[in-house]
Amino acid sequence: MKSTEQIIENLMYTQKLMDHFMNPRNVGVIENPDGYAKVGSPSCGDMMEIFLRIKEKVITDAKFRTFGCASAIASSSVTTEMIVGKTIKEALELTNKSIAENLDGLPASKLHCSVLAEEVINAAIEDYTSRK
Repeated sequence: MKSTEQIIENLMYTQKLMDHFMNPRNVGVIENPDGYAKVGSPSCGDMMEIFLRIKEKVITDAKFRTFGCASAIASSSVTTEMIVGKTIKEALELTNKSIAENLDGLPASKLHCSVLAEEVINAAIEDYTSRK
């Protein structure tokens, strides 16, 4: 049986990914958010929830709650950092590739986590625009 250290080493997590996993930024809930979304499925293992505060088409705050692996938590964390201060249009240009690059890479088996992060941002912005 492999130890946790061997499993982590085999996945080749980057230092930046581990930092976002161990010290996630912007965890929490925004009451009465301007935009909200939840994607994923607890049955498959990863679920992301994001809350956005938007003023004059600029994302001024973002919080998340994620149920999942280290890559899912890190992807959520770095995504919130990437979108705060961006316009809606700029946030919609965010890709799973740019999320993975901002973590200095993701193991191939964990790229779906950056896809979920891209999806949750797009869904939260869609929620915001549907309310306006």
